[in-house]
Amino acid sequence: MGLLRRARTFYIILFAGLCLALAGIATGMVLLGESWFQLLMAAALGIVLTQFAFLAHEASHRQVFTSGPANDRAGRALATAFVGMSYQWWMTKHSRHHANPNKIGKDPDIDPDTIVFTEEDAAGRRGFLRFLTRKQGYYFYPLLLLFGINLHFVSLKSLAAKGDVKGRWIELGIIASRFALYLTVIFLLMPVGMAFAFLGVQLAVFGLYMGSSFAPNHVAMPLVGREEKLDFFSKQVRTSRNVAGGFWASALMGGLNYQIEHHLFPNMPRPFLAKAREIVREHAATTGVHYEETSYVRAQAIVIDYLNRVGLAARAPFECPVVMEYRRS
Repeated sequence: MGLLRRARTFYIILFAGLCLALAGIATGMVLLGESWFQLLMAAALGIVLTQFAFLAHEASHRQVFTSGPANDRAGRALATAFVGMSYQWWMTKHSRHHANPNKIGKDPDIDPDTIVFTEEDAAGRRGFLRFLTRKQGYYFYPLLLLFGINLHFVSLKSLAAKGDVKGRWIELGIIASRFALYLTVIFLLMPVGMAFAFLGVQLAVFGLYMGSSFAPNHVAMPLVGREEKLDFFSKQVRTSRNVAGGFWASALMGGLNYQIEHHLFPNMPRPFLAKAREIVREHAATTGVHYEETSYVRAQAIVIDYLNRVGLAARAPFECPVVMEYRRS
Protein backbone atom coordinates (compact mmCIF):
# COMPACT_ATOMS: atom_id res chain seq x y z
CA MET A 1 0.00 0.00 0.00
CA GLY A 2 2.98 2.29 0.53
CA LEU A 3 3.80 2.16 -3.18
CA LEU A 4 0.19 2.87 -4.11
CA ARG A 5 0.11 5.91 -1.83
CA ARG A 6 3.37 7.12 -3.32
CA ALA A 7 1.98 6.86 -6.84
CA ARG A 8 -1.28 8.56 -5.82
CA THR A 9 0.64 11.41 -4.20
CA PHE A 10 2.78 11.84 -7.31
CA TYR A 11 -0.26 12.17 -9.59
CA ILE A 12 -2.08 14.51 -7.19
CA ILE A 13 0.94 16.82 -7.07
CA LEU A 14 1.34 16.62 -10.86
CA PHE A 15 -2.32 17.43 -11.50
CA ALA A 16 -2.27 20.28 -8.99
CA GLY A 17 0.88 21.68 -10.59
CA LEU A 18 -0.65 21.57 -14.05
CA CYS A 19 -3.83 23.26 -12.82
CA LEU A 20 -1.70 25.94 -11.19
CA ALA A 21 0.20 26.43 -14.45
CA LEU A 22 -3.11 26.67 -16.32
CA ALA A 23 -4.35 29.28 -13.87
CA GLY A 24 -1.12 31.22 -14.30
CA ILE A 25 -1.52 31.22 -18.08
CA ALA A 26 -5.12 32.40 -17.79
CA THR A 27 -4.03 35.22 -15.47
CA GLY A 28 -1.26 36.19 -17.88
CA MET A 29 -3.72 36.29 -20.76
CA VAL A 30 -6.02 38.66 -18.86
CA LEU A 31 -3.16 40.94 -17.80
CA LEU A 32 -1.55 41.07 -21.25
CA GLY A 33 -4.76 42.05 -23.04
CA GLU A 34 -4.17 43.18 -26.63
CA SER A 35 -0.44 42.45 -26.67
CA TRP A 36 1.40 40.18 -29.07
CA PHE A 37 3.14 38.70 -26.03
CA GLN A 38 -0.06 36.66 -25.87
CA LEU A 39 1.66 34.29 -28.29
CA LEU A 40 4.04 33.33 -25.47
CA MET A 41 0.98 32.41 -23.43
CA ALA A 42 -0.26 30.37 -26.40
CA ALA A 43 3.01 28.42 -26.55
CA ALA A 44 2.92 27.82 -22.80
CA LEU A 45 -0.69 26.63 -23.09
CA GLY A 46 0.30 24.17 -25.81
CA ILE A 47 2.94 22.70 -23.49
CA VAL A 48 0.61 22.45 -20.50
CA LEU A 49 -2.18 20.84 -22.54
CA THR A 50 0.30 18.24 -23.79
CA GLN A 51 1.19 17.46 -20.19
CA PHE A 52 -2.52 17.00 -19.44
CA ALA A 53 -2.64 14.61 -22.41
CA PHE A 54 0.22 12.60 -20.90
CA LEU A 55 -1.72 12.40 -17.65
CA ALA A 56 -4.86 11.25 -19.51
CA HIS A 57 -2.74 8.57 -21.19
CA GLU A 58 -1.58 7.32 -17.80
CA ALA A 59 -5.14 7.25 -16.45
CA SER A 60 -6.23 5.25 -19.49
CA HIS A 61 -3.61 2.65 -18.53
CA ARG A 62 -4.99 2.36 -14.97
CA GLN A 63 -1.84 3.95 -13.53
CA VAL A 64 -3.45 6.70 -11.44
CA PHE A 65 -6.14 4.95 -9.34
CA THR A 66 -6.61 1.37 -8.18
CA SER A 67 -10.16 1.33 -9.56
CA GLY A 68 -10.71 0.86 -13.29
CA PRO A 69 -13.87 3.04 -13.42
CA ALA A 70 -12.10 5.81 -11.47
CA ASN A 71 -9.25 5.79 -14.00
CA ASP A 72 -11.74 5.90 -16.87
CA ARG A 73 -13.58 8.85 -15.35
CA ALA A 74 -10.32 10.71 -14.77
CA GLY A 75 -9.00 9.87 -18.24
CA ARG A 76 -12.21 10.96 -19.93
CA ALA A 77 -12.33 14.23 -17.97
CA LEU A 78 -8.69 15.03 -18.72
CA ALA A 79 -8.91 14.10 -22.40
CA THR A 80 -12.20 15.85 -23.19
CA ALA A 81 -12.42 18.82 -20.81
CA PHE A 82 -8.74 19.79 -20.74
CA VAL A 83 -7.26 18.54 -24.03
CA GLY A 84 -10.39 18.51 -26.23
CA MET A 85 -9.90 14.95 -27.52
CA SER A 86 -12.12 11.89 -27.54
CA TYR A 87 -11.18 9.41 -24.81
CA GLN A 88 -12.99 6.48 -26.43
CA TRP A 89 -11.19 7.07 -29.74
CA TRP A 90 -7.83 7.17 -28.00
CA MET A 91 -8.55 4.05 -25.93
CA THR A 92 -9.64 2.05 -28.98
CA LYS A 93 -6.63 3.05 -31.07
CA HIS A 94 -4.05 2.83 -28.31
CA SER A 95 -5.21 -0.57 -27.05
CA ARG A 96 -4.71 -2.00 -30.55
CA HIS A 97 -1.22 -0.50 -30.66
CA HIS A 98 -0.19 -2.01 -27.33
CA ALA A 99 -1.42 -5.45 -28.36
CA ASN A 100 0.64 -5.45 -31.57
CA PRO A 101 3.32 -2.72 -31.61
CA ASN A 102 4.87 -2.22 -35.06
CA LYS A 103 3.02 -5.24 -36.46
CA ILE A 104 2.06 -4.62 -40.07
CA GLY A 105 -1.69 -4.71 -40.55
CA LYS A 106 -2.40 -4.72 -36.80
CA ASP A 107 -0.79 -1.60 -35.30
CA PRO A 108 -2.85 1.49 -36.28
CA ASP A 109 0.14 3.72 -35.53
CA ILE A 110 1.96 2.48 -38.63
CA ASP A 111 -1.04 2.50 -40.97
CA PRO A 112 -0.31 4.67 -44.04
CA ASP A 113 -1.35 8.29 -43.69
CA THR A 114 0.40 11.48 -44.72
CA ILE A 115 3.55 9.78 -43.44
CA VAL A 116 4.23 6.12 -44.26
CA PHE A 117 6.38 3.68 -42.31
CA THR A 118 6.95 0.82 -44.76
CA GLU A 119 8.59 0.73 -48.18
CA GLU A 120 5.56 -1.10 -49.55
CA ASP A 121 3.30 1.83 -48.65
CA ALA A 122 5.85 4.34 -49.95
CA ALA A 123 6.09 2.59 -53.31
CA GLY A 124 2.33 2.89 -53.76
CA ARG A 125 2.31 6.67 -53.47
CA ARG A 126 1.16 8.78 -56.41
CA GLY A 127 1.02 12.46 -57.30
CA PHE A 128 1.80 15.01 -54.59
CA LEU A 129 2.03 12.33 -51.89
CA ARG A 130 4.82 10.64 -53.86
CA PHE A 131 6.74 13.93 -53.88
CA LEU A 132 6.13 14.40 -50.16
CA THR A 133 7.06 10.84 -49.24
CA ARG A 134 10.43 10.92 -51.00
CA LYS A 135 11.76 13.33 -48.35
CA GLN A 136 9.19 12.69 -45.66
CA GLY A 137 11.77 12.60 -42.90
CA TYR A 138 12.55 16.28 -43.46
CA TYR A 139 8.86 17.18 -43.66
CA PHE A 140 7.86 15.11 -40.63
CA TYR A 141 8.45 17.69 -37.92
CA PRO A 142 6.98 20.63 -39.87
CA LEU A 143 3.91 18.44 -40.46
CA LEU A 144 3.66 17.86 -36.71
CA LEU A 145 2.73 21.54 -36.41
CA LEU A 146 -0.62 20.43 -37.89
CA PHE A 147 -0.85 17.29 -35.77
CA GLY A 148 -2.86 18.99 -33.02
CA ILE A 149 -5.55 20.07 -35.47
CA ASN A 150 -5.66 16.54 -36.87
CA LEU A 151 -6.09 15.01 -33.40
CA HIS A 152 -9.11 17.21 -32.71
CA PHE A 153 -10.58 16.47 -36.16
CA VAL A 154 -10.14 12.70 -35.93
CA SER A 155 -11.59 12.69 -32.41
CA LEU A 156 -14.76 14.47 -33.54
CA LYS A 157 -14.97 12.28 -36.64
CA SER A 158 -14.86 9.15 -34.50
CA LEU A 159 -17.62 10.47 -32.22
CA ALA A 160 -19.80 11.27 -35.24
CA ALA A 161 -19.31 7.83 -36.79
CA LYS A 162 -22.24 5.51 -37.40
CA GLY A 163 -22.90 2.64 -35.04
CA ASP A 164 -22.48 2.33 -31.30
CA VAL A 165 -19.90 4.75 -29.89
CA LYS A 166 -19.37 4.45 -26.14
CA GLY A 167 -19.83 7.76 -24.35
CA ARG A 168 -20.60 9.57 -27.61
CA TRP A 169 -22.95 12.24 -26.24
CA ILE A 170 -21.05 12.76 -23.00
CA GLU A 171 -17.81 13.36 -24.85
CA LEU A 172 -19.39 15.50 -27.55
CA GLY A 173 -21.07 17.62 -24.89
CA ILE A 174 -17.88 18.14 -22.87
CA ILE A 175 -15.72 18.83 -25.94
CA ALA A 176 -18.27 21.31 -27.36
CA SER A 177 -18.49 23.12 -24.00
CA ARG A 178 -14.72 23.19 -23.72
CA PHE A 179 -14.22 24.75 -27.14
CA ALA A 180 -17.10 27.20 -26.65
CA LEU A 181 -15.57 28.48 -23.40
CA TYR A 182 -12.02 28.50 -24.79
CA LEU A 183 -12.88 30.37 -27.98
CA THR A 184 -15.13 32.84 -26.16
CA VAL A 185 -12.35 33.79 -23.75
CA ILE A 186 -9.76 34.18 -26.53
CA PHE A 187 -11.94 36.31 -28.81
CA LEU A 188 -13.12 38.49 -25.91
CA LEU A 189 -9.57 39.18 -24.73
CA MET A 190 -7.91 39.75 -28.12
CA PRO A 191 -8.57 41.28 -31.54
CA VAL A 192 -9.71 38.77 -34.16
CA GLY A 193 -6.33 38.51 -35.91
CA MET A 194 -4.44 38.04 -32.68
CA ALA A 195 -6.97 35.48 -31.46
CA PHE A 196 -6.47 33.37 -34.58
CA ALA A 197 -2.68 33.70 -34.22
CA PHE A 198 -3.01 32.58 -30.58
CA LEU A 199 -4.97 29.51 -31.66
CA GLY A 200 -2.43 28.73 -34.38
CA VAL A 201 0.54 28.89 -32.03
CA GLN A 202 -1.19 26.87 -29.30
CA LEU A 203 -2.20 24.10 -31.71
CA ALA A 204 1.21 24.07 -33.42
CA VAL A 205 3.11 23.74 -30.13
CA PHE A 206 0.67 21.11 -28.88
CA GLY A 207 1.02 19.05 -32.07
CA LEU A 208 4.80 19.33 -32.27
CA TYR A 209 5.28 18.50 -28.59
CA MET A 210 2.90 15.53 -28.70
CA GLY A 211 4.27 14.13 -31.94
CA SER A 212 7.94 14.51 -31.04
CA SER A 213 7.28 12.75 -27.71
CA PHE A 214 5.57 9.73 -29.29
CA ALA A 215 7.69 9.40 -32.47
CA PRO A 216 10.91 8.11 -30.81
CA ASN A 217 8.98 5.32 -29.06
CA HIS A 218 8.72 2.96 -32.05
CA VAL A 219 9.71 4.66 -35.32
CA ALA A 220 12.77 2.96 -36.87
CA MET A 221 12.45 -0.02 -34.56
CA PRO A 222 11.95 -3.45 -36.21
CA LEU A 223 8.61 -4.08 -37.88
CA VAL A 224 6.78 -7.34 -37.22
CA GLY A 225 5.55 -9.13 -40.34
CA ARG A 226 1.87 -9.90 -40.86
CA GLU A 227 2.38 -13.61 -40.18
CA GLU A 228 5.35 -13.30 -37.82
CA LYS A 229 4.82 -14.43 -34.24
CA LEU A 230 6.93 -13.40 -31.25
CA ASP A 231 6.72 -14.09 -27.54
CA PHE A 232 5.38 -11.22 -25.45
CA PHE A 233 8.73 -10.08 -24.04
CA SER A 234 10.53 -10.08 -27.40
CA LYS A 235 7.62 -8.38 -29.17
CA GLN A 236 7.42 -5.49 -26.71
CA VAL A 237 11.16 -4.96 -26.19
CA ARG A 238 12.35 -5.32 -29.79
CA THR A 239 9.80 -2.87 -31.16
CA SER A 240 10.25 -0.15 -28.52
CA ARG A 241 12.94 2.43 -27.77
CA ASN A 242 13.79 4.16 -24.51
CA VAL A 243 15.05 7.74 -24.31
CA ALA A 244 17.86 8.33 -21.83
CA GLY A 245 17.77 11.21 -19.39
CA GLY A 246 16.24 9.92 -16.19
CA PHE A 247 13.99 12.30 -14.26
CA TRP A 248 14.21 15.17 -16.76
CA ALA A 249 13.42 13.00 -19.76
CA SER A 250 10.50 11.51 -17.86
CA ALA A 251 9.17 14.98 -16.98
CA LEU A 252 9.57 16.15 -20.58
CA MET A 253 7.94 13.09 -22.15
CA GLY A 254 5.36 12.20 -19.52
CA GLY A 255 7.07 8.88 -18.75
CA LEU A 256 7.12 7.86 -22.42
CA ASN A 257 10.92 7.80 -22.26
CA TYR A 258 10.55 4.42 -20.51
CA GLN A 259 8.66 3.03 -23.48
CA ILE A 260 9.98 -0.51 -23.15
CA GLU A 261 8.95 -0.83 -19.51
CA HIS A 262 5.64 0.89 -20.25
CA HIS A 263 4.84 -1.73 -22.89
CA LEU A 264 5.81 -4.59 -20.62
CA PHE A 265 3.93 -3.19 -17.61
CA PRO A 266 1.32 -0.79 -19.05
CA ASN A 267 -0.42 -0.19 -15.72
CA MET A 268 2.80 0.60 -13.81
CA PRO A 269 2.78 4.20 -12.49
CA ARG A 270 5.43 6.54 -13.84
CA PRO A 271 7.49 6.83 -10.61
CA PHE A 272 8.38 3.11 -10.72
CA LEU A 273 9.42 2.76 -14.36
CA ALA A 274 13.06 3.75 -13.71
CA LYS A 275 13.50 0.87 -11.25
CA ALA A 276 11.79 -1.56 -13.62
CA ARG A 277 14.22 -0.46 -16.34
CA GLU A 278 17.17 -1.90 -14.41
CA ILE A 279 15.48 -5.30 -14.12
CA VAL A 280 14.32 -5.39 -17.74
CA ARG A 281 17.74 -4.40 -19.12
CA GLU A 282 19.37 -7.22 -17.17
CA HIS A 283 16.80 -9.77 -18.34
CA ALA A 284 17.09 -8.61 -21.96
CA ALA A 285 20.88 -9.04 -21.82
CA THR A 286 20.48 -12.50 -20.32
CA THR A 287 18.01 -13.64 -22.98
CA GLY A 288 19.76 -11.93 -25.91
CA VAL A 289 16.87 -9.61 -26.78
CA HIS A 290 18.03 -6.25 -28.12
CA TYR A 291 17.24 -3.39 -25.72
CA GLU A 292 17.53 0.04 -27.34
CA GLU A 293 18.06 3.28 -25.46
CA THR A 294 19.45 6.53 -26.82
CA SER A 295 19.40 10.27 -26.21
CA TYR A 296 16.41 12.46 -27.07
CA VAL A 297 18.27 14.30 -29.85
CA ARG A 298 19.69 11.09 -31.31
CA ALA A 299 16.24 9.49 -31.25
CA GLN A 300 14.78 12.36 -33.28
CA ALA A 301 17.65 12.10 -35.79
CA ILE A 302 16.99 8.35 -36.14
CA VAL A 303 13.34 9.06 -36.90
CA ILE A 304 14.23 11.52 -39.67
CA ASP A 305 16.79 9.17 -41.24
CA TYR A 306 14.45 6.17 -41.14
CA LEU A 307 11.51 8.01 -42.70
CA ASN A 308 13.75 9.30 -45.49
CA ARG A 309 15.05 5.77 -46.18
CA VAL A 310 11.49 4.46 -46.36
CA GLY A 311 10.61 7.38 -48.62
CA LEU A 312 13.21 6.33 -51.20
CA ALA A 313 10.77 3.64 -52.31
CA ALA A 314 8.52 6.43 -53.61
CA ARG A 315 11.04 7.64 -56.19
CA ALA A 316 9.98 7.52 -59.82
CA PRO A 317 10.43 4.00 -61.29
CA PHE A 318 12.78 5.23 -64.04
CA GLU A 319 15.28 6.68 -61.54
CA CYS A 320 18.32 4.46 -61.12
CA PRO A 321 19.15 3.84 -57.43
CA VAL A 322 22.91 4.04 -58.17
CA VAL A 323 22.55 7.41 -59.87
CA MET A 324 20.39 8.70 -57.02
CA GLU A 325 23.05 7.59 -54.51
CA TYR A 326 25.75 9.52 -56.41
CA ARG A 327 23.52 12.62 -56.46
CA ARG A 328 23.25 12.49 -52.67
CA SER A 329 27.01 12.06 -52.17
